[in-house]
Amino acid sequence: MKKTTWLGILFCALVLGYLVISSLGGGRVTCEVCMVFKDQRSCGTASANTRENALRTATSTACSALSGGVTETNQCENTPPESVKWLH
Repeated sequence: MKKTTWLGILFCALVLGYLVISSLGGGRVTCEVCMVFKDQRSCGTASANTRENALRTATSTACSALSGGVTETNQCENTPPESVKWLH
């Protein structure tokens, strides 16, 4: 095989290895957020590398079930959560 073929294979192997290691890597936090918006309740769970990102994603997940449109989604996400439970 040509040298460029070997370099391409090596590059693909390195990228694949990085993706596997980063997806299995430690340091992830998980939380469950329950939101109440317009007299409805929904909970969302998310995992992320930081507590802030996990909280933001779980809030968005919970609000997506409660809101209909961008304006309501923003209003819901700016509402304080009813509860936050840190799982990991």
